[in-house]
Amino acid sequence: MPASVSTVMLRVVYALIPGLAAYIWFFGWGVLINIALAVVVALGCEAAMLKVRDKPLQPFLTDGSAALTAVLLGISIPPLSPWWITLIGTAFAIIVAKQLYGGLGYNTFNPAMVGYVMLLISFPVEMTSWQTPLMLSQHSLSFFDTLRVIFTGALPDGLRMDAITTATTLDTLKTQLKIDRSMAEITSAPIFGYVGGKSVEWISAGFLLGGLWLLYKRIINWHIPAAMIGGLLGMALIFFLIDAERYASPLFHLFSGATLLGAFFIATDPVTAPASVRGRLLYGALIGVLVYIIRAWGGYPDAVAFAVLLMNLATPTIDYHIHSRVFGHGRKK
Repeated sequence: MPASVSTVMLRVVYALIPGLAAYIWFFGWGVLINIALAVVVALGCEAAMLKVRDKPLQPFLTDGSAALTAVLLGISIPPLSPWWITLIGTAFAIIVAKQLYGGLGYNTFNPAMVGYVMLLISFPVEMTSWQTPLMLSQHSLSFFDTLRVIFTGALPDGLRMDAITTATTLDTLKTQLKIDRSMAEITSAPIFGYVGGKSVEWISAGFLLGGLWLLYKRIINWHIPAAMIGGLLGMALIFFLIDAERYASPLFHLFSGATLLGAFFIATDPVTAPASVRGRLLYGALIGVLVYIIRAWGGYPDAVAFAVLLMNLATPTIDYHIHSRVFGHGRKK
């Protein structure tokens, strides 16, 4: 018997725990506060919109879809973002990207990614002020210090925001390549780890572990994650072999940014992905290709959200041209 929507959503949240635990370990309490705030806002906006649409509250508020959207968005927002960033992004994701399309099952785009991209375009300074990993920072914030930063903007005496924030590894890579520094010079910086960003590679490994558990539990199918990772690694390998001093290795792209979070938890959204196996393979592969293209030559250092939304837009066309085989019928010619 297929699992209920609420069971599926809950298992996806369980699968996020290893990555979230690593995220909190390396970056502190901010991500947890963002997630808690996003969940409260998401449930409030969901309830308000259901009331406006004259829909029953209980079955929709308890299906877990709004909470999962909030968790994914909370993970994507910088840990020390002002509270209003989380509020605006979450409200936009639930009201505009989900409820105005008709609610769960009718949305064309992944709501969490719509909220994230809206914030990134509208508030680029706040959305690119990432906290320095605790292992590299000379200043650590307690839980209450973090609460005060998020809700009032006030830092402990004598501390400036630029002392506890830094560029991401993907952003650093893109910026340094523009001034003709080599990969060896760039990756010698302290924020780079063994194969990706220091600390981010461990967070990515946590999301990989959770994603493999989802595959084991058959909550998701392998087609989209494998195709997306394959598309990204294939592109990265080609250009790495062409010029290893100008293009990062495939492993760097795999364990940097939101690659593994996107592959297992975002791109696999069944509502916004194609229905057929061949369609999902094409969809995932093109997401991987787009991620690499935008990272290498686009205006944004990471690209998972943009790539997913672009392919959400292409899903109806993919479904139109690539049909699932009907049981008992031969292959369509």
